[in-house]
Amino acid sequence: MREPGRRGEALAGWLLTTPAALAFLLLVLAPTLAAVALAFSDYELGQWPPAWIGLENFRELWTDRGFRTSFVNTLVYVGLVAPLSVLGGLGLALLIEGAARGRTLFRAVFFLPVVSLTVAMAAAWQYLLHPTIGPVNAALRMIGVTGPAWLSSSDTVLLSLAAIGIWEGVGFNMVLFMAGLTAIPRELREAALVDGARGGWDRFRLVTWPLLGPTTLFVVTISLIRAVRVFDTVAVLTRGGPNKASEVLLYTMYTEGFTFLRLGYSAAITLVFLAIVLVLMLLQTRVLDRRVHYG
Repeated sequence: MREPGRRGEALAGWLLTTPAALAFLLLVLAPTLAAVALAFSDYELGQWPPAWIGLENFRELWTDRGFRTSFVNTLVYVGLVAPLSVLGGLGLALLIEGAARGRTLFRAVFFLPVVSLTVAMAAAWQYLLHPTIGPVNAALRMIGVTGPAWLSSSDTVLLSLAAIGIWEGVGFNMVLFMAGLTAIPRELREAALVDGARGGWDRFRLVTWPLLGPTTLFVVTISLIRAVRVFDTVAVLTRGGPNKASEVLLYTMYTEGFTFLRLGYSAAITLVFLAIVLVLMLLQTRVLDRRVHYG
């Protein structure tokens, strides 16, 4: 008597999972496999059929100065944005959590960049960092300092984009850290106070920071992913210039695929990008996960 019921449950399970499985196959797995196949071909948009060229695209990447520049720019951007946005988000979360009042206001203010349209915010930053009429350089002139051309100088453009990336990421990380702080029982902090942890730094070091381990691991992972896939601010503000000083991997992949129509070469860059993401995830998981306290 139970066999028909089990078959009905199994059928219902397959019917419920089929839409999600089809969506995964069509929107994730199939494009990924297509990109892998194209990376070993010379496919250019409008030319068919593509020829199999093996590792030729990757050999070209190895000697391509433009790709090496975008690769280094991406690493520098990630090295600046990821750690500073994590530390900034943690600092803001601690300050707001310890505030007596105004928490809701401060949360809304610092979370505003996350919910704002990136293109609109990029236009605002373009005005703020304008070398002649921008408020940033105007404020510097008031104290006798001549501000640079932030977005049109090879020396400052990547730092300017990194500052914008930090500004975008701090509010998002702040909300995540505040959720982690809320989950820490107040009794533990009071117990630490009784045990002699009088200062705020001692309570943070002995209680708050260890219990924030899972949250920190998640925030670091998300921050690395967000930093590596930077594209929109580069596309709107600098288009990789000047002299490729702000070109990053995703923008190089975009220009090779949709400007020069070299989809095979663009797919090879995509595989390199995915490999970098996987390596970063494995490294941070192996290093941080061992130190995480799951309470």
